[in-house]
Amino acid sequence: MEFLTSTALYNILRGPLVWIAFIVFIGGSIYRVKSFIDLVKEDKTILPFISLKATLRSLLHWLVPFATRRWRLKPVFTIMTFLFHICLVFTPILLLSHNILWYESWGITWWTLPENTADIMTLIVIFTSIFFFLRRIFAKEVKFVTFTSDYIILAISFLPFLTGFLAYHQWLLPHKAMLNLHILFGEIMLIAIPFTRLFHMISFFLTRSWMGSQFALWHSRDW
Repeated sequence: MEFLTSTALYNILRGPLVWIAFIVFIGGSIYRVKSFIDLVKEDKTILPFISLKATLRSLLHWLVPFATRRWRLKPVFTIMTFLFHICLVFTPILLLSHNILWYESWGITWWTLPENTADIMTLIVIFTSIFFFLRRIFAKEVKFVTFTSDYIILAISFLPFLTGFLAYHQWLLPHKAMLNLHILFGEIMLIAIPFTRLFHMISFFLTRSWMGSQFALWHSRDW
């Protein structure tokens, strides 16, 4: 516990480790995108048929709740999925305390969420993560294709929000210890994005471009 509350650990997490996390995240993401594009270029049948119109149409349908048949077939899953992803992405970006850190480090600032709203969005991530965890255990069609890595990825997404919520409200562990855990788990998440299924937050737009263009070529819909 003394180590978790130490200023030395905080300085390491806020110093070299945060730089490592961002470098790995940005560099790894660029590498994965480049690798994806290189594979597309190797296959001479894909790139000539990529259509901007079909790409935008596909993205629009998959980014709007209930716009696709798959979303409509499972309304509870659809609502949980959209709530989870919206809050997962926008809460850390628009959080006041994170905004202050951006300003202190690089002089960058932008609009922030009211603290009560951020609290609610954090709880949404926590409870939807539990929903997805239970779904992987009890839904047979999901359990069949679930591996240990899926639980690890879910934990990587879940823990930064849980520890952030507990640190803000100063519950369970001493505030400094929970804050250090929050920073550590946040950095682990950043590092994991390019190398796990979390990369779908970026590759989604690339795969939708390919799928949407392919289905348009067949005069069909990918939704």
